Amino acid sequence: MNRARRSLLALLGFTAATTVGAAPVQAIEFDFKDPKGVNAMIFFVDSTLEPISGWAKGIAGTIEFDPAAPDNTVGTITVDAKSVETSNKKMTQVLHGEDWMDVRKHDAITFAIKSVTVDSKPGKDEYQLTLAGDFTCRGVTKKLNIPVHAAYVAGGLAKRMGGKKGDLLVLRTEFTISRKAFGIKKDMSTAVVGDEIDIRLGIVGTHME
Repeated sequence: MNRARRSLLALLGFTAATTVGAAPVQAIEFDFKDPKGVNAMIFFVDSTLEPISGWAKGIAGTIEFDPAAPDNTVGTITVDAKSVETSNKKMTQVLHGEDWMDVRKHDAITFAIKSVTVDSKPGKDEYQLTLAGDFTCRGVTKKLNIPVHAAYVAGGLAKRMGGKKGDLLVLRTEFTISRKAFGIKKDMSTAVVGDEIDIRLGIVGTHME
């Protein structure tokens, strides 16, 4: 057997062994209904007369994430619209009403991921992403591009919830939506209630083994 043929066979054998021995890459499903009940969204609406801030704690949804291929991320995050509140009880009741969020008819705020762009990798198992998807609030759906910092923490569940085995996916984001674009009290003066709603989200998804 000549040298060239031996080299080719060796290369083919190495490639086959590597392919057979390699474990298939699979996405991990993370549940964002936090067993600790910590996950929440905060919002801020500025205006001339009355800046308003509040929060929502009814976070749920699942995301499939592959640390080796973050651009293949899929899933949906939901927020229970009835969990949106402010520090003023009467203001919260008004906010839930038909002219505002109309939570009886539209009980969920959702973001469904349609595509992902990996902008950078600032650290090990950290990813700066742009998630393009459908954001739905009060029954109105708009396409949004949302910047997200994602951190995959292998085995992190044991540290967060002692004794349990599993991984964590931590998502952090800040973005802005238009109140009027989603039909939230469109006739309200922006001097009283601003049009821009600044949203900040820091949530943890759990994958239990």
